[in-house]
Amino acid sequence: MNLQSLTQPIQIASVVAILTLVLIQNRGASLSSSFGGNNEVYLTRRGVEKFVVYLTVFFAVLYTAVTIAAMY
Repeated sequence: MNLQSLTQPIQIASVVAILTLVLIQNRGASLSSSFGGNNEVYLTRRGVEKFVVYLTVFFAVLYTAVTIAAMY
């Protein structure tokens, strides 16, 4: 078994996780707010929203590390 056969499932799982987590995130900034439809300001994330952001960063770092490891 080579390293690439071990890293591919991890890469696929992390990409699916990143896509899912990014789609879950909701900042309330839709296209209409870009043109003056919504004047809400979001300064901090709390609770589950903060956890989802940290989880997204974790999977992005994991994907990057596994991809770099697969190159060597």
